[in-house]
Amino acid sequence: MSSRGYEAVIGIEIHVQLSTKSKMFCADSTAFNGGDNENVSPVSAGMPGTLPVVNKVAVEYAIKTGLALGCNIRKKSIFARKNYFYPDMPKGYQISQYDQPICEGGRVSFKVDGKEKVVGITRAHLEEDAGKSNHHGEYTLINLNRAGIPLLEVVSEPDIRTPAEAAEYGRTIRQIVRYLDVCDGNLEEGSLRCDCNVSVRKEGAEKFGTKVEIKNINSFRFVEKAIEYEIERQIDAVERGEKIIQETRLWDPDKNRTFSMRTKEDAQDYRYFPDPDLLPLLVSDKMIEDIRRVMPELPLVRAKRFQDEHGLPEYDASVLTNEKQIADYYEEVAKESKNFKASSNWIMTELIRELNTANKEITDSPIKAQQLGRLVSLIDNGTISGKIAKTVFQEMWQSGKDAEVIIKEKGLVQITDPAAIEKIVDEVLAANAQNVEDHKSGKKKNLLGFFVGAVMKASKGQANPDLVNKILLEKLK
Repeated sequence: MSSRGYEAVIGIEIHVQLSTKSKMFCADSTAFNGGDNENVSPVSAGMPGTLPVVNKVAVEYAIKTGLALGCNIRKKSIFARKNYFYPDMPKGYQISQYDQPICEGGRVSFKVDGKEKVVGITRAHLEEDAGKSNHHGEYTLINLNRAGIPLLEVVSEPDIRTPAEAAEYGRTIRQIVRYLDVCDGNLEEGSLRCDCNVSVRKEGAEKFGTKVEIKNINSFRFVEKAIEYEIERQIDAVERGEKIIQETRLWDPDKNRTFSMRTKEDAQDYRYFPDPDLLPLLVSDKMIEDIRRVMPELPLVRAKRFQDEHGLPEYDASVLTNEKQIADYYEEVAKESKNFKASSNWIMTELIRELNTANKEITDSPIKAQQLGRLVSLIDNGTISGKIAKTVFQEMWQSGKDAEVIIKEKGLVQITDPAAIEKIVDEVLAANAQNVEDHKSGKKKNLLGFFVGAVMKASKGQANPDLVNKILLEKLK
């Protein structure tokens, strides 16, 4: 996509907060809901003389994510000190990885407007998070609960060209780390944060423009809006003959604009050097292969399997695999019902609607997967009609009872006896003699639907629709 003869060049750094129970270099809890400065020890407070110890689970999560992104896993990586002074960085430096990160050179694929887009991954490196500054007018309070929480920073190549691609790239990374269960992906709580590097250049130009970084965006909708604004702002500046300044900007969602946070005429010198308190991080082939062996099926692969093996349309497969828990639920429903498309339909329409209304996750659904699978089977084997099934579904949602129990309690079994249905049809036709004459004479068109509806109403929705149609057609000839 070009704008006024210019092309945007976008790269994204996504900070993935790894969902370990303890911090990157000490045993402090990572619980989000702790009281202010509750999860802090001398190590995460940066006290002199304290020594960091690497969290093995964080390393395993980094390897797992790297494998999912198609990265090479470095057998020997180095932790370095990234020096900068900020109130919420108590040591005066951040332990990160610099020239020898644990993961390098991957790629991720996704679709935008039906077209496949591939974005290269430069690297994914381990580091510790900073604390949090809470600003209150003239005062700033520091909460160090977040200081030291493990982060995996995933850095893309500058392969992204549009705001829509940038947002979809972010969603794809979030989807992958949630599938891997290495991060909850909660943007509101800061578990996943995006920094976007944006520059513009004339269409066809090879040289990149001066990049501007937009920091800490916590919504993919805001990623799209912030980049849209920044592209237009930079093009306006270039058109006026102004020089783009290399700087860090923040997004203001209330004013729908970015504003300058600090300028970086030259890249900041963080004076990286290997952390003398940490040995090189050595990863064995066995460790990598053990992790590779237990990797879950990733979203794109699973969606393809749902299309190939279950015959689902691409749209259904995409919706069902958007969240791992929904895909797991669908597979259980389909296994019970043996009807792949009907299972998909019930989840995508009835179930997801109720979940959204109640603001529930699928793991909290009062209707368990096997229960929904049996409901689908009851429709297929003729026990109940699709219409009655919707009533049963609502009762299941409210009570959590099995469909069979509800059907028995309420006497909702479908009427499949032709004689019983014929009796109801005769009563309906007798009560609507004029409509019967109009239908036979052709005076009124499309009266069959009227009769079907009347029979279904008289049977309280329990008559088998196929038999109703068949008997009505015979009687109305």
